[in-house]
Amino acid sequence: MSESDLGQHLAGIVGDAHVLMGESVSDDYGHDEALTVVPVRPQAVVRPKSADQVAGVLRMADELGVPVTPRGSGTGLSGACTPNEDGIVISFERMNQVLEIDTANHVAVVQPGVTLDDLEKAAAAEGLLYPVRPGEMSGSLGGNVATNAGGMNAVKYGVTRHQVLGLEAVLPSGEVIRTGGRFVKATTGYDLTQLIIGSEGTLAVVTEVILKLQPLLEHRATVLAPFGTLDEVTTAVPAVVSSGVGPMILEYIDLVTMSGITEAVGLDLGIPDDVRQAALAYLVVVVESTHADRLDGDVQLVAELLGERGAIDVYVLPPQAATQLLEAREKAFWVAKSHGAHDIIDLVVPRASIPEYMEQVSAIAADEESLVVGCGHAGDGNVHLSVFQPDPDRRDRLIHRILEAGTALGGAISGEHGIGTEKRSYFLELEHPAKVALMQRIKAAFDPNGILNPGTLFDAAGRSPGVAP
Repeated sequence: MSESDLGQHLAGIVGDAHVLMGESVSDDYGHDEALTVVPVRPQAVVRPKSADQVAGVLRMADELGVPVTPRGSGTGLSGACTPNEDGIVISFERMNQVLEIDTANHVAVVQPGVTLDDLEKAAAAEGLLYPVRPGEMSGSLGGNVATNAGGMNAVKYGVTRHQVLGLEAVLPSGEVIRTGGRFVKATTGYDLTQLIIGSEGTLAVVTEVILKLQPLLEHRATVLAPFGTLDEVTTAVPAVVSSGVGPMILEYIDLVTMSGITEAVGLDLGIPDDVRQAALAYLVVVVESTHADRLDGDVQLVAELLGERGAIDVYVLPPQAATQLLEAREKAFWVAKSHGAHDIIDLVVPRASIPEYMEQVSAIAADEESLVVGCGHAGDGNVHLSVFQPDPDRRDRLIHRILEAGTALGGAISGEHGIGTEKRSYFLELEHPAKVALMQRIKAAFDPNGILNPGTLFDAAGRSPGVAP
């Protein structure tokens, strides 16, 4: 089909004003925020307004064999929304409504283009909270579902898959399905909701999400504890988790990253010079409560636990400084990018293995004459590493060794950023072949013609090397 014919067909589905082709397709549609991604201009961008329009686009694309890439805000870090040059991007910028805040059931119903910031404001107006904060509040809920986004609050509230109760999704055939609902338990066949979450747009296109909401607790405090070693940080974490205070956030930040993020926002935490010089890692603990007096007791308990486990000192940050520090931590990626990082990885290991893993990372980085620094979610073992190595071949070898070391400790290649196109080679090399082959068969069951996000997870045909079509 010619480009003009394709444009006419798409215009018949979504309207001429909502089809972009050629020079009208801006560069933003060709990439996400992955540092290694090569932007690609798709043949067309469509901006549907409804699930029916999405179904029409997919039905046409499936019949013609045209690749389709769903796109939210483009804030991902794995290249998962990188389009094909002969393909179509479905942009959800017009499907951006919070459809309902159901206070009786504590759920929100949203379209995929709704941003985290939009949902936070809508929920807060009803005294409720959507707790997933993956670090970029302009990120869309559709993208969060696609990548199973996590963030700093995961130690208490879990990740996206723990919040999603149900979905409306469109299959490549154009069939619209609904999974789950406004309930928290069901044992009725396969859990298609959970299968679609984290599939990075390779199985179905999500057009509506039912999300669990939590009560918004009014009282919150942030404790900052510098430690002389990372081992002491990770030894303190289980004590805080098992204390009963239910920490909302447990983050470790290494010396280099702490210096970078505080400098980037001009934040002076008031830590004495002798403490800063002795500290090699920091632990940030956020606790919340319904009552101020209970919060005070929890903060006191956390401070005592940290002191007993080797903290050089313990600080309860003023609210403004606490907010600035957490916002700076959420922007650690942008700081790393501005300092010339060549890649970002987010492997996850059992949290007790973090010290051993970081020792191995340091040794591997030294062996490869590279700089690797980072921070992470100490409460759930998700390690975020900024990689500084300009040589592509050496960087590839370095990252492979770092990821291999983590998986050998019982970890996984990605904790929350996903695989996309940029981590695909590591995924296919390090994951068990039988699991990869099973995933490929699931992909084929949902998408037999391989039109959905080809090149993400598997090769462009939806297969992994050595797996028969």
